[in-house]
Amino acid sequence: MIDRTRLADLYAREQRDFVARHPRSRAAFENATHLFGRVPMTWMNKKAGGFPIYFESARGNHVYDIDGNEYLDFALGDTGAMAGHSPQPVVDAIARRIDVQGGLTTMMPTEDAEWVGAELTRRFGMDVWSFALTATDANRWAIRLVRALTGRSKILFHAYCYHGSVDESLIVVGPDGEGMSRPGNVGAPVDVTETSRVAEFNDLDALERQLAKGDVAAVLIEPALTNIGIVLPAPGYHHGVRALTRKYGALLIIDETHTFSAGPGGATRAWNLQPDLVVIGKAIGGGIPSGAYGLTREIADRILAREDLDLIDMGGVGGTLAGSPLSVAAMRATLELVLTDDAFEGMIANATVFSAGIQDVIDRHDLPWSINQLGARAEYRFAKPYPTSGTASDAASDGDLEDFLHLYLANRGILLTPFHNMALMAPTTTREDVLAHHAVFDSAISELLG
Repeated sequence: MIDRTRLADLYAREQRDFVARHPRSRAAFENATHLFGRVPMTWMNKKAGGFPIYFESARGNHVYDIDGNEYLDFALGDTGAMAGHSPQPVVDAIARRIDVQGGLTTMMPTEDAEWVGAELTRRFGMDVWSFALTATDANRWAIRLVRALTGRSKILFHAYCYHGSVDESLIVVGPDGEGMSRPGNVGAPVDVTETSRVAEFNDLDALERQLAKGDVAAVLIEPALTNIGIVLPAPGYHHGVRALTRKYGALLIIDETHTFSAGPGGATRAWNLQPDLVVIGKAIGGGIPSGAYGLTREIADRILAREDLDLIDMGGVGGTLAGSPLSVAAMRATLELVLTDDAFEGMIANATVFSAGIQDVIDRHDLPWSINQLGARAEYRFAKPYPTSGTASDAASDGDLEDFLHLYLANRGILLTPFHNMALMAPTTTREDVLAHHAVFDSAISELLG
């Protein structure tokens, strides 16, 4: 349906407008000669306009760049700022820790840590918790624990999953139905098939074929795929996953880092899942680096009873700064006062309005696109019906179209997550913000279709 010549012309126009609106950002990028790729992290080079927007300040769901442009932020740090930017209770807790109590990192526990652990238990059901600075680190430690516990070497993933930069997870299903390295995998220490197995999301037969090999320590999954579009589970899928892991003696780890948007206890609570371990990160710290993994009491006791495992010195993975007074204070403030059960009600309601509005635009323009919602998060895909596996969702990608829409929105004060078409609601997002997005999105489609 898309006239590619028209798309290219509109994209060129939007790029010109972007350059005109961001002279200081462009200059800052051109002058950044001491940074690898000219940016603090190379993924910041995912930019539709030719250079990144340079950040100046933010509050709630509003962001301001160094050129004075204001944006409604639906990216929210790709979930890291789901609580909104600088929520006041978190700012107050950080200030108290810095200015009143002192001691940002001490290698000593605080009473806040037990409160956070108890709250995570209330939300996700795991009995005991340990902290990291990112979900990537929490996943790495969970992987080491399950390998030690089971004596098995391999971890099973879904194709096109997202578990941070965990080496083992960068595996997809190849043409022969077996695993292969994900395209673009940088500097893998070994062939990923030596450490991992893979199955398509929503394919229980493929999952069982891989588990039947007998070498899988754990299945590590997102309850819904989130970084390749929101791919939702088919009815009964998670029940099947849990039954198969038990049948073949593998543990089940659920990574809620992105699916926390499903509700106060993520998809684990919303869908009554029964994992052996849960991993979470990003959002629980309100913007301060934080992560955690939780274990059932039975799993924890089995690990702690192992006298051959060094859980104190080098085995205490997580880093010296993990579980620091600052990080834990931020987690407590976020969970107790910002991302509350009540806050999720409003966030999910706004995401429902967002999804309905996008669907209305799709229907009115008769587009072969679709949208999925996961609690406070929604994402549209250039396919209809919505893909049900990671590989199918990857095949529905359209980089040129995505870049045009992102640039069109950004030039009119709307930010989506740069990697895909994800919109996330913060506690401060309003219905008016959602409707403002829809007006711009509809305008983009109308211009594109002529």
